[in-house]
Amino acid sequence: MPEPTQPTRPAPRPYTHTVTADSLVTVDFSPRFDGPSRSPSRSRPPGPYRRLFARPGTRAFTVGNLIARLPMGMFSVSAVVMIAGARGSYALAGAVTATGLAATGLAGPWIARLVDRYGQARVAVPATVTAALGSLALLLCVRYGTPDWTLFAAYAATAATPNLGGMSRARWAHLLRADPDALHTANSFEQAADELCFMLGPVLASFLTGTFFPEAGTLVGAVLLLTGVLLFTAQRATEPPLRPAASTARTPLRLAALLACFVATGAVFGSMEVVTIAYADAQGHRSAAGAVLALQAAGSCAAGLVYGALKPTGPAERRLPVCLLAMAVLMSLPLLAARTLDSLWALAPALLAAGTATAPTMVTAMTLVQDRTPQGRLNEGMSLVVTALLTGVATGSAAGGWAAEHVAPAAAYLTPVAAAAAAFLIHTASRIASHNSRHTH
Repeated sequence: MPEPTQPTRPAPRPYTHTVTADSLVTVDFSPRFDGPSRSPSRSRPPGPYRRLFARPGTRAFTVGNLIARLPMGMFSVSAVVMIAGARGSYALAGAVTATGLAATGLAGPWIARLVDRYGQARVAVPATVTAALGSLALLLCVRYGTPDWTLFAAYAATAATPNLGGMSRARWAHLLRADPDALHTANSFEQAADELCFMLGPVLASFLTGTFFPEAGTLVGAVLLLTGVLLFTAQRATEPPLRPAASTARTPLRLAALLACFVATGAVFGSMEVVTIAYADAQGHRSAAGAVLALQAAGSCAAGLVYGALKPTGPAERRLPVCLLAMAVLMSLPLLAARTLDSLWALAPALLAAGTATAPTMVTAMTLVQDRTPQGRLNEGMSLVVTALLTGVATGSAAGGWAAEHVAPAAAYLTPVAAAAAAFLIHTASRIASHNSRHTH
């Protein structure tokens, strides 16, 4: 006959007794809840960005890259303040910075090709040292009143700055080549980082040049650039390996249609900036133009982070026309606000909303560049994108300035709308041509 089972008794609770004055105090040290923890932080799965930076080495190279990228938004503003303050000519300051922009567009792809061929560390460090010396040479030329042509020569040397955002994206593409969803999150983060650096850079440059001395912005920018690149390139474990491109591989130059789309997108940025400054000046609030434009960058930064947290639906080829169409529609909001309400306060939220279309478009387009460019020439392909964007920014700035002066600042907001529509039409036409070509052959 089986023995009757005894009921299981709970373990005695760990009580502690003590006497305080004339009272007996009993303290229960047992857990409040039995069973599994109810803490939501333990049961909730990590988000996409937390998973992204849980990979070994990613935090280290990202921190170094962000330090190096912050001066990208500082150098132009610092140079303008420094040159205009010393020489009394904004025209000269603008011409010097425009020369540096053009030199960067020309030199960028060649430096990126060297990076692809010899590796990031071997090329980026000497190139950055050259660029930093160019910035310091400009500082000394301004400080000691050398002839104007020396300013152009010194600032042109800063074109040796490597494409830091492209090198960071190349590392992500190497690390996440088997995980397209994580690569989408990484590209979204990189675009948000671009927006953040170009939003904070001018603010930091203005603070340094106004608080300390006119050369402070250029000096601090050069130190940050060199320090960040040294930290970034020191992370050799995440550096992409060298992959010599085969002779039959598609070259980045065959991205012509996509690069034309980037030129039009750059024209959106360039024209929006110039037109907004002109509109704020016409409203009597020129000093507020920078803050209003920062709202557009803030909208893009926030949209980029949200877009990266979402799982992409469908290939980038199908998502890009949707993003371009959304950008064309949202860029009409500043035009409507300026024409109907004629107020800078009404323009501010319109720019914030318009900015939300920028990052998703850039992220999706960059994903296409990574898909269509051979692994051995990825840095060169993304540097060509930067050149296309700079070309568009210069073209859009000229077109927006002409429209603001000869039409009206409010009506000139039609310029970025037209540029965004052109980007959509270019991509649509290229898809139709590619589809017809496949069916013909």
